[in-house]
Amino acid sequence: MNSDQNIVLRGERELAERAGPLFAEASKTFVCAATDMKTWVMPGVREQIAVTRRTSADWPAPYKLYTPQALADEESERHLVELERHGARVRICQAPIPHETIVIDDRVAILAGEPVRGVREYTVVRTPGVVAGVLSLYWATWENSTDLTDYRRTRPPALSDQSREILRMLGSGLKDERAAPRLGLSLRTYRRRVAEILTLLDADSRFQAGLRAHEFGLIN
Repeated sequence: MNSDQNIVLRGERELAERAGPLFAEASKTFVCAATDMKTWVMPGVREQIAVTRRTSADWPAPYKLYTPQALADEESERHLVELERHGARVRICQAPIPHETIVIDDRVAILAGEPVRGVREYTVVRTPGVVAGVLSLYWATWENSTDLTDYRRTRPPALSDQSREILRMLGSGLKDERAAPRLGLSLRTYRRRVAEILTLLDADSRFQAGLRAHEFGLIN
């Protein structure tokens, strides 16, 4: 990719092929702003970044800024919690994010456009003044946003119907060996799901999870 060229890429596959190395080779800063978890899917690039992070001490801890829509379902919320656990700094912005953006090493900005017939265009910008302006807006929004942990503390997690049923079974005192078959789950999967629910409820025990579930009105 030409180092002084601003280019437009169509679709996530082209974005992954043409700009993927930029994501994996970030060494200074990596900031991201998105409405939800669907904007920057980039098949294959997430895995490449994960490998880079495991093998390089220089890969920067990312800054991730999302709207509450990123917590709209259980899977997305679990993903954000895991990101934070692995060192990402995550905040929730109450205001809409009109331009979903990634900035790498303070020198390259990738701006996501609105989908047109299901395909997004991504503009890769290297013009220093434009990148600096994007970063200025990003940090201003970041400073007025809420840390993910603080934001989640005052709201119930978006649990699936299955997770709510597991909570009810925990509350009834049903043994795992009996509860798992009722949901068509293996014992191992059932216990993994219980652990995931405890994480979403910020609970250290099943008893504490039950208390928090009642506080949030997740179970009767």
